[in-house]
Amino acid sequence: MPAFWTEADWDDHEMVEVVHDRDSGLTAIIALHSTHLGPGAGGTRFWHYATPENAMRDALRLSRGMSFKNAMAGLPMGGGKAVVLLDENRRKTPDMLAAFGDAVEALGGQYVTAEDVGASEADMVAISKRTTHVCGLPADEGDAGGDPGPFTAMGIFHGIKAAVAHKLEKDSVEGVRVALQGCGSVGGGVARLLAKEGAQLVVSDIHHDRAEELAREIGGEAVSAEAIMGVECEVFSPNALGAILDDEGIARLDCRIVAGGANNQLARPEHGRQLHERGILYAPDYVINAGGIINVSMEYLCRQHGEPCDINEVRKRIAQIPGRLEAVWQESDAGGRPSNEVADAMAMELIGRG
Repeated sequence: MPAFWTEADWDDHEMVEVVHDRDSGLTAIIALHSTHLGPGAGGTRFWHYATPENAMRDALRLSRGMSFKNAMAGLPMGGGKAVVLLDENRRKTPDMLAAFGDAVEALGGQYVTAEDVGASEADMVAISKRTTHVCGLPADEGDAGGDPGPFTAMGIFHGIKAAVAHKLEKDSVEGVRVALQGCGSVGGGVARLLAKEGAQLVVSDIHHDRAEELAREIGGEAVSAEAIMGVECEVFSPNALGAILDDEGIARLDCRIVAGGANNQLARPEHGRQLHERGILYAPDYVINAGGIINVSMEYLCRQHGEPCDINEVRKRIAQIPGRLEAVWQESDAGGRPSNEVADAMAMELIGRG
């Protein structure tokens, strides 16, 4: 029996493919969780993993999350994800990108790729030379597409405002103290949007100089990556890598809300119950961080139909994220169930597995 079948994160995935191209040195995993609603859509993560098992675990968890994310966002797309295993130097070559594009093309449209951690627009352009099943390509002004990061940040910003309204009964984030983990494209974008509305920001990043630079720009405070989860605040916003909400991480939290863009924030589903029992409002990650996939999916779908895609349509869809979060929280409040369990049940119903 293949090892991944015994993985806790194996969830009746439709397909898991390990790709190895000897000439380019490419090793990748492409995982399709569900194509019930359409082709499996989800970005490709270029990362150095300590073990192949960690890479497989990431692919399984991320692809399942994409099924749920796309379903909850109302997109006619299924869930898929790819990870490319890089060496310790995170070496990525044109030949590797070409080989990966060939692997995506060989799936005949079952999987549609885009940017994720470690990937860029330029990488998607290179991949697009070998397959049409790619999005996140450079876009003209006013059109959907391009870097999904700013659109992810936009959705998270709206989601944080909805969480503040629900939990704190405030109609503004002015004066609300937010501890933000990760200052990259997404985290930095969220921080800038919050700062414009008067939030008090504490930021961190594994590259501390980047956190200090962002803090100076927005008039916030920078703390070490190790300290951010223990900062006293009203909102903790994780926008880096996932699985940070485990027993130890949750015990360190000093907040009333967790709302951020990192994928798979809960180390295990039961950690959502721990947050719930502590009275911490949790915004399910795949609901709040759907802005990026909304943008690139609209780009892909419009291109497939030969139609232009107005960026205003993307913004309208992103503006629906707070309403979806509120529906989850209302059902959670009414039934006394953790918000992650409520959202999972909704998503499973949408992909025909309820």
